Amino acid sequence: MDYSTDYTTHAEAIAELFASTFTASEGADEGALIGALARRLIAETPAEDLRVFTAWEDGALLGGIFFTRLTYAGDPRTVFLMAPVAVATAHQGKGIGQRLIAHGLGALRQEGVDIAVTYGDPAFYGRIGFEPVSEADLPAPQPLQQPQGWIAQSLTDAPLTPLRGPARCVAAFDDPRLW
Repeated sequence: MDYSTDYTTHAEAIAELFASTFTASEGADEGALIGALARRLIAETPAEDLRVFTAWEDGALLGGIFFTRLTYAGDPRTVFLMAPVAVATAHQGKGIGQRLIAHGLGALRQEGVDIAVTYGDPAFYGRIGFEPVSEADLPAPQPLQQPQGWIAQSLTDAPLTPLRGPARCVAAFDDPRLW
């Protein structure tokens, strides 16, 4: 499996991966929403606020992951939101997602990012170091529909301590339907 950070060359393939994966698992409406989100993230998010990692094998796109900057008005730490994450339906259950996430987190760690946060299944993401956080300790940029899914991890040797908000996300994520 090969990893790539070139998201501009494969923008439509990446967006289609997210649309089809979320359609298969969550239904057509969610697939359309997440496919549109992927397109907006690629087209509209400044490069300094976006990291995209994809996994390929023999020219086939197996998975993708987006990291976008979260800023906290009262906190100097660098924080990235990991979302969305997708593995092609035919390749799920093979550890591709976990390896892709580990690769992305390692790259963020190397560039000096302090904290990664995501909004997802604590049982799944807990296996790769994410732990539950409260909105009081790590404010979300929008009200959370499922606060138990708000999880984070420190990417440094420092413990995960409260962030001083308010929080601001990139424009493509500033939509209450996504939270």
